[in-house]
Amino acid sequence: MAHERSLLMGKKEKKQLTIMIIEDEQDILLLYKDYLMSKGHKVLATSTTANEIMSDYDRIKPDVAIIDYKLPTEKNGIDAATQILDKYPSAAIMIVTAYDTVKKEVANNSFFDNKRVGILIKPIRLSQLENSIINIANQ
Repeated sequence: MAHERSLLMGKKEKKQLTIMIIEDEQDILLLYKDYLMSKGHKVLATSTTANEIMSDYDRIKPDVAIIDYKLPTEKNGIDAATQILDKYPSAAIMIVTAYDTVKKEVANNSFFDNKRVGILIKPIRLSQLENSIINIANQ
């Protein structure tokens, strides 16, 4: 028993993160949610539009928000990230997109300097998603 405990203590334990996912495609939303929950995280998935994101964010107060760039309104993931970071400057946000140009858009916007914002370009591996959100949460 003591040997098992020392083995467990030797392993670096991953902190359970509270993750909010904003994604309008239900299949992707459920895929991310199921995977991250299987890794021990608390996941609150929402197909919320960028227009309603702040009320959900205020209620959930996640460690990390995963936001799809393409949202079904006039706002996009960068708009949603800006809205969150205006109110919560230390928020950790991962924008997931198929558009490589989003990296430049964020890099060229001084608002995002010294902010915890990451960008993943689709297609992504689920393990890459988890590693990226853990890294950004721990910055």
